[in-house]
Amino acid sequence: MASTELLTSMTGFAARAGQAEGFTWSWELRSVNGKGFDLRFRMPDWLGVLEADLRKQVSAIVARGSVSLNLRITRDAGDNAVEINPDALARVLDAIAQIEDQAGSKGVNLTPASASDVMNFRGVMDAPQNRDASAALLSALRADIAPLLESFDAMRATEGASLHSVLTRQLNEIASLTDQAQGLLADRADDMQNNFKTAIARVMDNRADLDESRIAQEIAVLAVKFDVTEEIDRLHAHVSAARDLLASGIPVGRKLDFLCQEFNRETNTLCSKAQNAKLTEIGLALKVLIDQMREQVQNVE
Repeated sequence: MASTELLTSMTGFAARAGQAEGFTWSWELRSVNGKGFDLRFRMPDWLGVLEADLRKQVSAIVARGSVSLNLRITRDAGDNAVEINPDALARVLDAIAQIEDQAGSKGVNLTPASASDVMNFRGVMDAPQNRDASAALLSALRADIAPLLESFDAMRATEGASLHSVLTRQLNEIASLTDQAQGLLADRADDMQNNFKTAIARVMDNRADLDESRIAQEIAVLAVKFDVTEEIDRLHAHVSAARDLLASGIPVGRKLDFLCQEFNRETNTLCSKAQNAKLTEIGLALKVLIDQMREQVQNVE
């Protein structure tokens, strides 16, 4: 089963084949991304008795994803592949007798039905697998379920380990870029102050009576408006939260997806407030990285 130390992917596949009681069968179990848990079966109606067991066992290991489970089964050639269904034969013969009686009462002559004609009626020649399965066959099929699920879950765990590695690397890159952004703040403050002074002086047209205290107030207001300390702090907090989720050992796909939205929100604000070429460059790099991370998160259970 999947390791409790790593993520589990919503993408998985397993196949298994078997043979018993004169039947040959093959299983296919696959899953893809999904917002919730959706399990669909494709198997003969006469084996519907297996569905409850299958649903219980699959739902025990899958929390989210679109899952399909297919079972194909055939009777082995040469092993009583076709038999007469007595009930169906009786119904067909009764119907033929009624038709001949009514035709005779009206003077209509019918060609007598041959054995081959009767055999061609649906259900008369009944493949045994179209009737109730034997207890031995059901037992053999049920014995396949556990190893099929183990193979399926092993693949999801392998894919999850790969996702864990990719997401960890991306989080490390986000943390590094956030640290770089934080390191720019001191130099950016000096640059912004000089830019604000230059802009205000230009507006005031270098008047001699320029009010220095008013300039200082305006600069302070602009500094608060374009302060990105809070956004950087939140980015650090989101990185920490994401790392905790990766280490939790439980299905965290939805929570990681929400965190990606929060990462994106803070990065958008950082870019809009940047007022600095290097900080803008870091913000854009963060946006690209976060989009890439969110693509990977879509595969996490």
